[in-house]
Amino acid sequence: VGKKVQAIYMWWHQPVIDKELLQSLPNLKVIANSGVGMDHLDLKLIASFGVKMANAPHAVSSTTANTGMALLLASARRLVEVHNISISSNVEYCEADILGVKVTGATLGIIGMGRIGYKIALRAKAFEMNILYHNRTRRKVQEEQAVGATYCEKIDSLLQQADFVMLVVSLTPQTHKLIGKRELELMKPTATLINISRGAVVDQEALVAALQTGVIRAAALDVTSPEPLPRDHPLLKLKNIIITPHLGIKTDKAAYMITEEAVENILAALSGLPLPSEVLPS
Repeated sequence: VGKKVQAIYMWWHQPVIDKELLQSLPNLKVIANSGVGMDHLDLKLIASFGVKMANAPHAVSSTTANTGMALLLASARRLVEVHNISISSNVEYCEADILGVKVTGATLGIIGMGRIGYKIALRAKAFEMNILYHNRTRRKVQEEQAVGATYCEKIDSLLQQADFVMLVVSLTPQTHKLIGKRELELMKPTATLINISRGAVVDQEALVAALQTGVIRAAALDVTSPEPLPRDHPLLKLKNIIITPHLGIKTDKAAYMITEEAVENILAALSGLPLPSEVLPS
């Protein structure tokens, strides 16, 4: 059976691609991933078997950007807290219990201005936010002007100025625990951290301490490490946090588009054509 397999379509990190599997599939030509992040794959190992790899950046960018903005707005207006107040048996509440923070006119710092980060900037512009961004490479001036974004060469400068910090980076050795105790302490005490990248980009122990002691106002996480968190994890006991179960790309339309993009890459690989979304080992 193994000799017949020429392509693998991975859905939610399954199947696990290891050396044994690759050795058992001598005619494998391509692995197509259902999403952008490839941190669950050993790209160099796969490439050493002559197997090509592809992700699905086009299908997921808009829906992931929407998830980021949803978390920003939900945290700013304390939607989870006020929902619980609204449905509780005791409907009395103090106005201070429902005061949120302003989004329009606030400063959004985007860390990672790739395809998804740029779509977040487009949405934030519509909310009349001031936009800062930090990226390995600076965007073209025309692209910056289109969304009114200002480049911060140093991440520290962005952290010190932003009211909302949105993490939109790939997980690499360089971005592992990119946001730790030092970075959180650079942020404003009124600031909110939003993570739609990978859980390991944030030092979760440092985040717990920062949220408990008022180093930052709040956090909104679509990703954690691990997923899901153990039920006794201290992040789950805090009021000033929203956690969602990696919703990023989970809409009916996105799932369909991801599959279409994967099939397009698989057919290209099997036909000996260039892959539209090929990923190369760094």
